[in-house]
Amino acid sequence: MGTPSDAPVVAAIGSSDDTLQVVRLAAREAAGHDRPLSLLHAFNWAAALEAPSEASPRAEAEDLIERAAAVAGEVEPALSVSGEIVEGAPLAMLIRRSDSAFLVAIGDGGMAHCKDCIPADALAVQLAAQAGCPVLVVRPEPPPPGPVLVGVDGSASSLEALGFAFDCAARRSAPLLAVRVTEPARTVGGGDPAGSAEDARAELAEAVARYGRQHPSVPAECHSVVGDPGDVLVDRSRSAQLAIVAGRGDEPLRGMLGAVSQSLLYHSPAPVIVVRGLVPTTPDGA
Repeated sequence: MGTPSDAPVVAAIGSSDDTLQVVRLAAREAAGHDRPLSLLHAFNWAAALEAPSEASPRAEAEDLIERAAAVAGEVEPALSVSGEIVEGAPLAMLIRRSDSAFLVAIGDGGMAHCKDCIPADALAVQLAAQAGCPVLVVRPEPPPPGPVLVGVDGSASSLEALGFAFDCAARRSAPLLAVRVTEPARTVGGGDPAGSAEDARAELAEAVARYGRQHPSVPAECHSVVGDPGDVLVDRSRSAQLAIVAGRGDEPLRGMLGAVSQSLLYHSPAPVIVVRGLVPTTPDGA
């Protein structure tokens, strides 16, 4: 994947109720990918100075790291776990650490239950847009034991997401569901909608076959659907244990998220990995 073999999975530890669920899923990701787990908490000195005792918030932060490490140990007893309290703003700290991490895990801040709002300034959204590595956004509820879902639109970044998804499915012993969504043909401009859909179906099948050769034990399905990409993938994610998507199909640049990745972050009930920061690779046999 282009990252050092000792690059950790970093879990953002906060005071919200979903923190321990973040730790659980981050611990499983770390163990599954043979990586250490790094627990990171941003300590706010401004809040500490306003407290009756400066030691109290710091003691609470230390207790939070200790409890998180205990949960990680319960989930994966053999996992190497470290904890760190860092002074500074959480977003800047996590972006900085993402440049040397394999993956960063963070809670969703309640986004999946915010049906009518677009929380573009949410910490998880900002991190997914600016991180230098894949970002796992965790939901408060445990996911069902379904397939690993990946959205593929034919772009180079979506193919990197497909390769990452195959790896995740293999390490989970889970099936993979690759979905390509073709938007309904517009009346202006003509074109052959049947031909376009057929081309998309063939391209998806070829890509899944190519990347699947590296993981022959993973059962994979290809679904080519006509509709709105965000709506289709959110709907399919309801029965998935994990949804994976590239940060942006045509321009995988830091600071940018595509409409589909945003839809999944806002509305998917499954945990979502936004894939970015990977070194492009070509599967054997391509």
